Amino acid sequence: MIEIIPAIDVINGKCVRLKQGDYSQKKEYGDPLDMALKFEDHGIKRLHLVDLDGAREKRVVNHRLLEKIASHTSLVIDAGGGLRSNEDLHIVFESGAHMVTGGSIAVSDRKLFMGWLRKYGPDRIILGADFRDGSIAISGWEEETELGLSDFLSSYMDEGIRKAICTDIALDGMLEGPSFSSYNEIKAELGSLNLIASGGIGKMDQIEKLDESGIDGVIVGKAIYENRIPLKELENYILNNS
Repeated sequence: MIEIIPAIDVINGKCVRLKQGDYSQKKEYGDPLDMALKFEDHGIKRLHLVDLDGAREKRVVNHRLLEKIASHTSLVIDAGGGLRSNEDLHIVFESGAHMVTGGSIAVSDRKLFMGWLRKYGPDRIILGADFRDGSIAISGWEEETELGLSDFLSSYMDEGIRKAICTDIALDGMLEGPSFSSYNEIKAELGSLNLIASGGIGKMDQIEKLDESGIDGVIVGKAIYENRIPLKELENYILNNS
């Protein structure tokens, strides 16, 4: 069964969602810990926590919040945003993250990212592949590169990466459906990759379609906060398919 992973994106200590990665199109949804507790109450096991302040400042910022969520829930947390140094990684793991997602650093400092992969292993280091029109974007999605998505993923699989979160920026926060074709192509080409789809989820049947396609995980954010997908519906899906 596909793994359902709610997302909490944080700016100034608040749970927020952006549209297409645009910081000027921000909507707040309250306290992140309250949301995390609600997720846990509905049978959710995983959490994708993104430090958007950190992504912009290129350093970990909201680690105290990560620590609070980790100490008050049993959620398996993967944390991303602002990871640019060994110290950043140390802070995040010490604050309670089980895994980290590195995207920008995997582009800007491959040697450092590979050092993390060798030290902590592929179960704790997730590759973040944020893309727009098939090309990788970094630094909180504010900087686009010329790296192709498939080449980027395969090059890191050759180095031992086994998990990747792929986010279609153009669809993120739009609630119009994910990039099914992109994820199906990646899965067909890189079948052994544990592929987590992100961006655009707006209805439960879209998650079901990804599941039927063999996608390993899905990140859901705005659809939960806007009650397009009630947490009870996610809970029932998990119970009925476990």
